[in-house]
Amino acid sequence: MIVKPFVALAQSAVSATSGALSALWTFPSMLGSAFIIAWAAEAAQFLISQGLALALLAWLQTLPEFAVEAVIAWEAGKDPATSHLAIANLTGAIRLLVGLGWPMIYFVAAWSGRQHRRLPDIVLDREHSVEVMGLLPPLAYFGIIWWKQSIGVLDAVVLVMMYCVYLWILWQCPPQKEEALSDAPLVSRWVYNLGGRLRIAGIFGLFAIGGVILYLTAHPFLDSMLALAATLGVSSFVFVQWVAPFLSEFPEKVSAFAWARRISKAPMALMNMVSSNINQWTVLAAMIPLIYGWSHQKHFGTWATFTFDGDQETEIALTIAQSLLAAFLLMELRFGWKDAAALFVLWLVQFLVPGLREEITLVYLAWCALLLVLFAMKKLPCPAPKLFVEIFRENRARRKNRPT
Repeated sequence: MIVKPFVALAQSAVSATSGALSALWTFPSMLGSAFIIAWAAEAAQFLISQGLALALLAWLQTLPEFAVEAVIAWEAGKDPATSHLAIANLTGAIRLLVGLGWPMIYFVAAWSGRQHRRLPDIVLDREHSVEVMGLLPPLAYFGIIWWKQSIGVLDAVVLVMMYCVYLWILWQCPPQKEEALSDAPLVSRWVYNLGGRLRIAGIFGLFAIGGVILYLTAHPFLDSMLALAATLGVSSFVFVQWVAPFLSEFPEKVSAFAWARRISKAPMALMNMVSSNINQWTVLAAMIPLIYGWSHQKHFGTWATFTFDGDQETEIALTIAQSLLAAFLLMELRFGWKDAAALFVLWLVQFLVPGLREEITLVYLAWCALLLVLFAMKKLPCPAPKLFVEIFRENRARRKNRPT
C-alpha cells in the first residue's frame, strides 16, 4: 500500500489531468530556484566559510525531502505496519545520493573537461576535510542505533547535537579569498560587489527568493511526478525508496551538476552532496522518531519508540556501509573515476537485484577494512584527519587572538 497522502495526490492528479500539466511550470520553477540558491551560496562563501554556505544551501535544497519524510513518519505513527516505509525513504535517499549523485558529479566534470586524455581526479581543498570527517560521527552513532534496533528521542537529540557541532566548526572556518571571486557567476559577483549592508541583504535575498520559490513549487512538482509514478504501477516500496527521494533531491542535483560543469567548481559540487549526506544522517534521521512518536501519541495516547525489524536492519546496515566506504574514499581528498565507477556499480546492482543487499553490504565493509589497512601501512595517503585537526587548532587560535 502506497502512503495514503501520496495515493490521494496521485489519484487526484490523474483524474483531473492537471497534475501532469503542472510540470510545465513546476519543472522550470524548480530549476530556477536551484540556480538562485546556488548563486547565493557562491556569493556567501566569501563572507562565511564555503562549508557553512553549502550547509545552508543543503538545508534549503532538502526541504522537499524533509516534507516527504515527515508525511511518511506521521502516517507510520497512525499505522505502525507502514513504519518500514520511513526507513525505506531515508535509506533510499542516502544511497541514491552517494551511489548515483556522487558518481554523476564526477562524470559530469570529466565530460566537461574531456579535452584531457586522462580522466582527471576531483581534487578537494584543504578545508573540505571538515565535511569529509563530518560524515564519520553520525555513521558511528548509527552503528549503535542499528545494534539496538530502535531510534528514539535521545538518539534524535544526539544526532542534532552532532549536526550543531558540525555547523559550529564550519562557522569558525575563514571565508574564501576574494581573488577567487572572478570564477563566480555574474549574479554572484554582482551581489558581492554591492558591498556593506547591501551585499548581506542581497545574499540573504537570493537565499530567500530561491527558498520561497522552492517551497511553493515543491508540493505541486511532487504531485505531478507522483501521478506519473502511479500510472506506471510502481510498487510502494520501490516508489518510497527510489522515486520519492529522486524527486525530493532534484534541487540539489541541479545546482551540483551545474557546478560540476565548471571544472574549478567540481570540488564544491561534490561537497554540496557530502553536506546533504551529513544533513540526512543527522537532522533528517532525527526527525523520524520525533514525528512518529508524536503521531502515535496523538492517535493511540502513548508515545512509541521507532523500532526496526530484520529487513529494516538490512537496509540500515547497507546504507551505513555504503556511506562509510564513500567517506573512506574521500580520505585522500581526491575522487577519481575508479571511486565513482565503484560506487555507481555497487548501487546499480543493489537497485537491480535487491536480493543481494546483504552480500553488497559485506563488499562495502570488506573494502572499508582494506582501505583501513592500507591507510595504517601508509600504502595510501590519508590526509583528511590530520588536516581536520590542523584546521580545528587554527580556528581555536584565531578565536583566542580575535580582538574583544
